[in-house]
Amino acid sequence: MTNEFLISLTKKYESPLYVYDAEVIISQYNKLKAAFSSVKQLKINYATKALSNISILKVFNSLEAGLDTVSVQEVQLGLKAGFEPHDIIFTPNGVSLEEIEQAMGLGVQINIDNIDILEQFGQKYPDFPVCIRMNPHVMAGGNKKISVGHIDSKFGISIHQLPHIHRVVENTGMLIHGVHMHTGSDIYDIDAFLRATEILFNVAATFKDLEYIDFGSGFKVPYKEGDIQTDIEELGEKLSKRFNDFCKDFGRDLTLMFEPGKFLVSEAGQFLVNVNVVKQTTSTVFASVDSGLNHLIRPMFYDSYHHIENISNPRGKKRFYTVVGYICETDTFGTNRQISEIKEGDVLSFKNAGAYCYSMASNYNSRYRPAEVMVYKEKDYLIRERETIEDILNKQVAVNLEL
Repeated sequence: MTNEFLISLTKKYESPLYVYDAEVIISQYNKLKAAFSSVKQLKINYATKALSNISILKVFNSLEAGLDTVSVQEVQLGLKAGFEPHDIIFTPNGVSLEEIEQAMGLGVQINIDNIDILEQFGQKYPDFPVCIRMNPHVMAGGNKKISVGHIDSKFGISIHQLPHIHRVVENTGMLIHGVHMHTGSDIYDIDAFLRATEILFNVAATFKDLEYIDFGSGFKVPYKEGDIQTDIEELGEKLSKRFNDFCKDFGRDLTLMFEPGKFLVSEAGQFLVNVNVVKQTTSTVFASVDSGLNHLIRPMFYDSYHHIENISNPRGKKRFYTVVGYICETDTFGTNRQISEIKEGDVLSFKNAGAYCYSMASNYNSRYRPAEVMVYKEKDYLIRERETIEDILNKQVAVNLEL
């Protein structure tokens, strides 16, 4: 997408604006499939939480992907997008048995991540096959905020509790048809990830009725020039061979599953904002834009880096700017960034805005959430309208107290 085209979208749909390139999503999906082409049975389940717009889900459905979901609401979105229930796996964390039963009633696959719920479920539904989420106690990425496989994580059942799991399974007679792990986002250490897979292979070997092994995801994508990223081809070559050898020893072919989110949609997204004001202080030049942490919270929440470009003046002289939002909080997108000279009214583009950006947006300060646009073969499609004051008031109930 050219800068001119992106700027035209902000005029057509207003700013701020999320824009997603469907061709990038398709390319990333095919890249992952190709890396594991030597595996007989591969299933890629898109992590819905990364970007849950129903039009994006429809793209994945057309690619014959499955869905990884973490709430009943995401399950319902997947069904409305056309996914078959058996192509959706429900992997919640810390939810009640009642919510798991709701998902079960919708016919989707169930993944359980704690022993207490596993035992309750097994006692009530011993014939309903489930997957077990394990915590391998391995960090394959460097940021503990987005790593979920370390020893202090709330996610999954500790690998050291495997004997307890087997006691529950034996006592209830429940059926385990899958085992799962997710070490977290930004995997760059393939050897560490492979060590975690060995732990999961050892777990899998203890369950005779398995149909699949789910290795999670968290593959790292580049956020700036020269950035470290997961070498998918190397991972595909090494893990495919190990998986095929395991299936041979196990006695039958299993399905290898992944649940990527960021890898599939992050680079497809750009967040476009207009510059409201350029403000010079004694030590800093601020570029204040028509957005804030209400639309893109990752830099403040995770210390995440999003490359920022001035697409209105891409060849301009580089100057140092601190790019901030209009929220009544410290909502700094980038500090002392070298960006082509900025003036009021310019359009800035935040890169890698496809994953965990709109899906984490809010109405803080009673601001409207922005519109979303999908582009495919140079044609733009509005896939979410910009909110209005009616949307903010829609579920509120105005009560007049007699004071």
